[in-house]
Amino acid sequence: MKIGIAVLGAGRWGVNLIRNFLNHPNSQVLAVVDPNRDSLVAVQKQFNLDASVILAADWSQVQALPGLEAVAIATPASTHYTLAAAALQQGYHVLAEKPLALNLTEAIELCQLAEKQQRQLFVDHTYLFHPAVARGQRIIQQHQLGKLRYGYAQRTHFEPVRHDVDALWDLAVHDIAIFNNWLEQTPILVRAMGTVFPKEEVGGKSSDVRRKKEEGINKEAATEIENQFAPSLLTVNPAEGLADLVLVTLTYPDGFQAFIHLCWLNPDKQRRLTVVGSLGTLIFDEMSPETPLIVQRGTSDCGREENNSFQSALAKPSKRIAPQPHSLRHREVLNLESAEPLQRVCDRFLNCVQTNTPCPTSSGYASVALIRILSTLSKSLELDGQPLIPF
Repeated sequence: MKIGIAVLGAGRWGVNLIRNFLNHPNSQVLAVVDPNRDSLVAVQKQFNLDASVILAADWSQVQALPGLEAVAIATPASTHYTLAAAALQQGYHVLAEKPLALNLTEAIELCQLAEKQQRQLFVDHTYLFHPAVARGQRIIQQHQLGKLRYGYAQRTHFEPVRHDVDALWDLAVHDIAIFNNWLEQTPILVRAMGTVFPKEEVGGKSSDVRRKKEEGINKEAATEIENQFAPSLLTVNPAEGLADLVLVTLTYPDGFQAFIHLCWLNPDKQRRLTVVGSLGTLIFDEMSPETPLIVQRGTSDCGREENNSFQSALAKPSKRIAPQPHSLRHREVLNLESAEPLQRVCDRFLNCVQTNTPCPTSSGYASVALIRILSTLSKSLELDGQPLIPF
């Protein structure tokens, strides 16, 4: 029997959820909700929706819809808590776009509410379902990279600039989730430093055009969205505004450190994550669709560790072996399964609903662990980069 679903939000990500649920044999899209009428019309035309699919401007119009079992939330981050809480209280399973909430206490409350209602709370951490991330975890856990040194990531683009969260909350969760997944650890110390750029200095005339467009043509639609989907806004540092550029440092229990560069005002789009080890380097570059996952084989130990241990054992005590230059022997492009990560997300969510069992990597509590880190990074950001233990 198909699971009846309502999708809240028909924007960029909501459209992707609608597409996947329409194509899945175990789901039936019963309603799409968005305060912007133009978005609803566009969705109806794009997917040639059956007349039975309700297109509503307000969530309250479909809360008591017959056959509804689950709700997928793809709305502004500041609305997630309110909408998810209402859906759970109505007895529906919930798939929420990241982050689950902008407040750690609210995220925990949602998890407790889901347990009380015996419903599944699933958070769309899409990258954890990416074939490259799954393959990368196996490589690291099989110690193919040797002793892990450090990691770094760049997640940048030019717009969209969010108005309810900063670049940290908008972008960092993906890379933190991947590092945690690959290392099978969570950070014990975090640090964040950020910059807020004066908006009149960003983009010149194009910024003026965008501002006038937002204030003019889209003013009515923007007001509708804010009234329904944005009851409260997060301000990380009210005195300065929302950070446009953030540099993050994560320190893990074994001493591994990850450095993350986040910015939504970069002229070039980057989605790259790297882990450096003594025997090789693992590179996940989403912007290289033909070669998204690469292992650069070779030692970076100057002949001192794994690759030189046998030579050291045979060497005469009086004879010193001079350090050798770094050896990068070959570059290996890894073959990956052909699968859309979001399709896997939707499939796993539906399975969790059918069996009423949580998904370890995307449950509400798994998301709480990430929100705990983000909340601590926000505090570090307020304290000008002071290192903090996740609280």
